[in-house]
Amino acid sequence: MANREKDLEDEIYDKVVDLTEYAKRQRWWNRIFGKNSGPIAEKYSVATQIALGGASGWCAGYLCQKVGKVAATAVGGGLLLLQIANNTGYIQVDWKRVEKDVNKAKKQLKKNTDKAVPELNTFVEKSTDFVKKNIVVTSGFVGGFLLGLAS
Repeated sequence: MANREKDLEDEIYDKVVDLTEYAKRQRWWNRIFGKNSGPIAEKYSVATQIALGGASGWCAGYLCQKVGKVAATAVGGGLLLLQIANNTGYIQVDWKRVEKDVNKAKKQLKKNTDKAVPELNTFVEKSTDFVKKNIVVTSGFVGGFLLGLAS
């Protein structure tokens, strides 16, 4: 079973690498991303980097704002309806059991997050390296993200 999964992973990796190499050979890819694959700072002017980072950050921030509003409305509305139904007698909620289940879920979540620490450290290190190599784009992205959240 493990050999089959390993073969499948290798096959998928080969296809992704082939697709990447194919894309790099295309004219449009070279026009947009340049021929080398170094940091963005080597390819574009500072103004272009800030504009690209700001635009993508604004889009991400705006999307997070809209998704966040929908999620907050759904959760808040659900809790409001639950409380109204409880107070009017349509349903009976065992709040002690709810609290017990929430505490159990918190303990389970805490246990699982302790196991994921090495993977998180690797992700943080990679993210830090990316930010250091592309500080102009990153600062533009953060500024645009905050503007997107505010708009």
